[in-house]
Amino acid sequence: MKYYQCPVSQTMELNTYPEDCGVPVSCKNSASLKKIRNVHFPNDIVFQDYVRHGELERIGLFIRARRVNLDTIYHSGMAAIHEAVLSGNLECVKLLVHYGADIHQRDEEGWTPLHMACSDGFPHIARFLLSLGADPELENDCGEKPADLIEPDNKELLELFGLAVND
Repeated sequence: MKYYQCPVSQTMELNTYPEDCGVPVSCKNSASLKKIRNVHFPNDIVFQDYVRHGELERIGLFIRARRVNLDTIYHSGMAAIHEAVLSGNLECVKLLVHYGADIHQRDEEGWTPLHMACSDGFPHIARFLLSLGADPELENDCGEKPADLIEPDNKELLELFGLAVND
């Protein structure tokens, strides 16, 4: 895994306590502790967090600066496009696709973004992926197609896949 310089630093302050407050101090001279420290996380972790929270500007900055690869499978077992679908953020999915994310990217269990959109009940994302040519016939590692994962009460997704039952 490559590590790049993180564009954002998070600052953490340490609290100092008077000697009589009852808080145990592990060193005799607390003055030797630095009051401010910078914490740097690997780019993949920062980027994944931006995707989960739909921070579109920061996502674009990371991609344009070539600090991440969109096909990377993270420790979660998913790529960035999977994370964006799970957040239900269509604009984030569109941004990732715009920068080259693969709509047929598979996670560690063979799920495509369309599988996730169907499983988690996001018809707006499923419609977008299908409009780009996402293959509804692809199976995950368990042999399930995206339509197999649609909840029976999700009428909009059922209609999208031509599975709606007329009442």
